[in-house]
Amino acid sequence: MEKPLEFAPQPEKRVATRDAHLEVQFVKSASGWKDLPEDGLAEFAFIGRSNVGKSSLINMLLGRRGLAHTSGTPGKTQTLNYYVVNQSYYLVDLPGFGYARTSKTNRLSWGKLITRYLNQRENLQTVFHLIDSRHPPTDLDQEVMEFMKGLPVLYVVVLTKMDKLNQKERHATRREIERVLLEKSLEVQIVESSSVKKIGRQAILNLCI
Repeated sequence: MEKPLEFAPQPEKRVATRDAHLEVQFVKSASGWKDLPEDGLAEFAFIGRSNVGKSSLINMLLGRRGLAHTSGTPGKTQTLNYYVVNQSYYLVDLPGFGYARTSKTNRLSWGKLITRYLNQRENLQTVFHLIDSRHPPTDLDQEVMEFMKGLPVLYVVVLTKMDKLNQKERHATRREIERVLLEKSLEVQIVESSSVKKIGRQAILNLCI
């Protein structure tokens, strides 16, 4: 990923009220810049390596099983998938990165689109970076961390699949993530999550408008 030239501080966190009911609808899949919505609604994006559990997390957040398609084949998400919530904002499922079987042409194309999206999308408010809690951050995860340092959007790390760890492992995972972020001079919020146990749902929704 190409780093931006100008750096900006992390914006203040936004806090929303608890959701009584979410009205959710899949809107579109965007494969290029010209396909992105033009209605001006705020966007909250989810990025992470293939098979990190993005689709499952989005389904859990929206309370709609099967809305975001989950697959046993990593790298299934190949477009920017838009879900409108309460007709007021979008959750955006970005293509997963790091899956070797995806063609080189597609990886380059997605990389350019995601880089442009993160750098230039004016409606983008927050980027939720999903990291599998069972493994240390990959080189690609750390590239995303470095890349996000210079962007004028809120950056949040979400640790997925926390239900698969015992308490000692959970503490160790969090300390490791904090150590890596500190090395990169990043002070960001960390949210622990589990799509199975619905851990972290309200904490993430509270960071959306």
